[in-house]
Amino acid sequence: MITKRIIPCLDVRDGRVVKGVNFEGLSDVSSPVGLGRFYSENGADELVFYDITASSEGRRLFSDALRAVAEQIFIPLTVGGAINTLDDFDRVLKCGADKVSVNSGAIRDPGLILRAAKKYGDQCVVLSADVKRVGGRFTVFAKGGRENSGLDAIAWIKSGVAHGAGEVVLNSIDTDGVRGGFDLELLAAACEAVNVPVIASGGAGGIGDFVRLFKTLPRVDAGLAASIFHFGEVGIPALKAALRENGIPVRI
Repeated sequence: MITKRIIPCLDVRDGRVVKGVNFEGLSDVSSPVGLGRFYSENGADELVFYDITASSEGRRLFSDALRAVAEQIFIPLTVGGAINTLDDFDRVLKCGADKVSVNSGAIRDPGLILRAAKKYGDQCVVLSADVKRVGGRFTVFAKGGRENSGLDAIAWIKSGVAHGAGEVVLNSIDTDGVRGGFDLELLAAACEAVNVPVIASGGAGGIGDFVRLFKTLPRVDAGLAASIFHFGEVGIPALKAALRENGIPVRI
């Protein structure tokens, strides 16, 4: 059986890791380099680095911070933030990324996913979708959750996978930072819609939320979280031990 992945997320603004609730009220946490090294040495399966204001500020991702993190870790690194062209893919990969996450750039130019998959391979292209319920419908938001795209989330991720995205990260704006558990309804719909790895993001408040996630939705491949790891409320070794005790395969 394929092991489930535990993935800390570094939301980076102005070279610092930040965290908020429902994508708002961001506060400073720590240095991305120090946190990245800590997670690499303490059982994380992968690391995600998002430059969360690059798209909304209309600038390139901070390459210096990314390169510094990549030099300190020995686990796969996924990077996103203002990925709008193949040149952006190339620049980020040369800074040390293993996979590139596209969100707003793909909404503006859906063909970007296809072009990137053809050049770099499906395994390199991650479709990240920031999703919020609007009128009872799962809707995709752009620019760090600031702009309603009007796109139906499930139709959007199906299209992205059809064009070559090798993995999907679902960021639930409704549950982000609330610590009430992952958005199981959204994740279930996504798992039914696509046949590539689905990563759950937004809502983890404790070990029990990860157990519930993988028990309820065994097709979910990974759980991503930030606050509970950053503030030391849940240690990854303890989390993995609890998952294994509950019959959920993980890499120890």
